[in-house]
Amino acid sequence: MTATLERPAAVPPAPHSRRLRGPVAWFRDPWRPPRVLALVTVLYLAWSLLPVAIAVLFSFNDGRSRTVWQGFSTRWYWGDPVRSVWHDATLHTALTQTLKLGIVVTLITVPLGLAMAIGMDRWRGRLPATANMLTLVSFVLPETLLAVALLFVITTVALPVTLGTTSQVLGLVTFQLSYPYVLIRARLATIGPAYEEAAVDLGASPFDALRRVILPMLVPAIFASVVLVFADVIDDFVLVRYLSGDSSSEPVSVKIYNTARSAPTPAINALASLLLFASLLVVTLGYLAYRWTTRHDPNRAGVDTFAGEG
Repeated sequence: MTATLERPAAVPPAPHSRRLRGPVAWFRDPWRPPRVLALVTVLYLAWSLLPVAIAVLFSFNDGRSRTVWQGFSTRWYWGDPVRSVWHDATLHTALTQTLKLGIVVTLITVPLGLAMAIGMDRWRGRLPATANMLTLVSFVLPETLLAVALLFVITTVALPVTLGTTSQVLGLVTFQLSYPYVLIRARLATIGPAYEEAAVDLGASPFDALRRVILPMLVPAIFASVVLVFADVIDDFVLVRYLSGDSSSEPVSVKIYNTARSAPTPAINALASLLLFASLLVVTLGYLAYRWTTRHDPNRAGVDTFAGEG
């Protein structure tokens, strides 16, 4: 007698249900295209970039108006023999002062942040933990409070420093030091001690292991620190305004603030646009330098790694 296997009865199809929409559909299928989030992102980018694009556009306006388009011209960059950025001594001085502060502060801050990050990564105990916390104070310390404190110290205490470029550099370095420190320290945390220990086991000295193994792996964070510090310095207003001396030490941000209420011309737009172009140039050069220094790395990634996320 042979047993016969009966096929299970087919499950009847579920009744047609209404298509889920809104948040419920997202929780049921989280990998569906986030159209609402994409729309919010596009609106935010448009709200952030459209005023900048308009300001840059009117820096090429042929007339004096900053609201009515009167034709394309480079008059306010170098064409006007009196009021253009190239010929107006006050605008030219402000632009030079801003770029000088950005370069000098970056050259001081990034190496200091690199040294501090490496030192704190190897220092253990309660004292380094306290020092690490104090290093991050500038993230929560109001910039106005720091500017007023530095102004009080420079003008009251007998120091060989006066208001002007030197005091601005000291204040900006103090305020910006945390940024390269945090970026490089985070990169060191992702690297871990294994590579350095392996280099030492293979016969390298601690200094050679640091120079030939760790520093090349810190290149993305170092370039990201350079870009971040330079872009933030040329955009700073509070510190440089409190610590500026005469008009020769006023950067672009202070110059725009002082000129904005007295019938400004599109030359102010041109001045701000030049800083924007300088920031974009630094970002581009930093990324190209990162790509060149990591050209032999098979695991080289893209912009996210350059930004310190890898």
